[in-house]
Amino acid sequence: MTLAGSLFPLLCWVFYNMLASRIEVVRPSLSVIMSAQRRRWVHNAVRRDTPLDAILSGNLMSAVSFFASTTVLIILALFAVYGQISSVVEAVNIIQPRQEISKVDVEIHLALILVIFVLAFLSFTLSLRQFNHFCIMLGAADHSEKQDPDEIYVMAALNTLGARNFNQGIRAYYFALGMLAWFISPIAAIAVTVLIFAVILYREFYSSARNLVARLKVD
Repeated sequence: MTLAGSLFPLLCWVFYNMLASRIEVVRPSLSVIMSAQRRRWVHNAVRRDTPLDAILSGNLMSAVSFFASTTVLIILALFAVYGQISSVVEAVNIIQPRQEISKVDVEIHLALILVIFVLAFLSFTLSLRQFNHFCIMLGAADHSEKQDPDEIYVMAALNTLGARNFNQGIRAYYFALGMLAWFISPIAAIAVTVLIFAVILYREFYSSARNLVARLKVD
């Protein structure tokens, strides 16, 4: 049960990404609907010569950079915790008096937390790189001529890929809450993870924001 509680949040994070792609086939998610708005944005951006699009792109990249930097700090903090592993084991056994949590159990759990945040960091940095490519292509577009539909498609696709990787990194933070609940008990880790899974699923496919955006028709 101790190992199951450690693995469950990480497995649910991976499983959610696969499940969401299946559900999107029959019910578009908020991310899919916003992808159409991203194509609309690019279509309009190449026809105007204003700093508005540069400002919007900069705001996107700033948000991704913030989370990437924060994730690095969390990774460093986790390495620091390994230096105080005995104190952590003692604290966990006080919180969970009925469980016999060993040093190995805590080390494995910390390693899994480290894995999910390393993967989150990779998602954020990939997102940042893709948004950077989007900005380059947007800047390279000739606003005085009719744009190639393929060029618009590629720019919108890069923007969407950046958003998807950013969302994947954000979800890692959500499921990491389940890993933190493990320090209370493995059952708490599983329960919190299931709750988070349901909340994210609701927000993506059934929330008020999703339903409002879905009402708009995009050519």
